[in-house]
Amino acid sequence: MADYTKVNLRADVEDMAPGFGVEGLEARFARKALELTKGGLGYFHIEPGVRTPWGHIHSEQEEIYLVVSGSARFAVGDEILDVAQWDAVRIPAGEWRAMEAGADGAEVVAFGAPFTENKDAELKPGWWPEEG
Repeated sequence: MADYTKVNLRADVEDMAPGFGVEGLEARFARKALELTKGGLGYFHIEPGVRTPWGHIHSEQEEIYLVVSGSARFAVGDEILDVAQWDAVRIPAGEWRAMEAGADGAEVVAFGAPFTENKDAELKPGWWPEEG
């Protein structure tokens, strides 16, 4: 019999955003549910105009964000990128990152590796580069 794990990101994986007191954001991290050992998978549903309430950086983990619906802006280091449906953004270790949904909101899937149990992560509430 094949070895695999199947989960529904919205039905089977807990929304962690309420634990952070965040309105207009759904954040589901599926590493444990999928029994991943080398990487991570996250799902974000962001209401129009909502920005993640923190920026974060990883010292080891590289992440790829895929916009599956809507549009968004990604802050990467000191730059802001406009992204649309099916745009993928790779962010290497050592760069601050955050995101904000566009006028129609956004659904974003994030992939990260290597698996570090977030021991390499630092969060900074309110982080976003200055817009000039």
